Amino acid sequence: MSRRNNLVHQALQLIVNTGDHGVLQSELWRKLKACSREGSRIALKLENKGFIRRERELFSGRWTYRLYPKRRPTSVNSIIDCPCLMCPETSRCGAWSAVRPSICERLTEWILNIAQMEMPPSGDG
Repeated sequence: MSRRNNLVHQALQLIVNTGDHGVLQSELWRKLKACSREGSRIALKLENKGFIRRERELFSGRWTYRLYPKRRPTSVNSIIDCPCLMCPETSRCGAWSAVRPSICERLTEWILNIAQMEMPPSGDG
C-alpha cells in the first residue's frame, strides 16, 4: 500500500473514531504527521467519495473545517432487542416460508419503535 493510500485509510479511521464530535482538519493532519496541503487533499478525497462530511468552523479566530464520518460502525447493541434473536420460529423463518420477516408482527413493531425513536421531533407543536 502506498504512503498516500495508507494516510487516507488512517485518516478515515481517525475521523470515524471521533464519532459525533468530529475532528478539526488541522488536528487530523497533525495526527497523521502530514503537511496541511496533504491533509486538505485527503479530506477532500474522503468527502468526494462520500465517506465524510466537512463543515466550515471558526476555531481560534481562523476558519477551518470539522470533519465528521457519514457512517459509523455498528455494534451488537443495535440489535440486542431484536425479537428474532429469541424467536421460537427462527428455524422455520425465511423469505419464502410460511413464517417470514416481511409478515412478522413482532419484527415490524420493533422496527417501527426504532424508527420512531430516531425521528426528530416535529415543529408542529
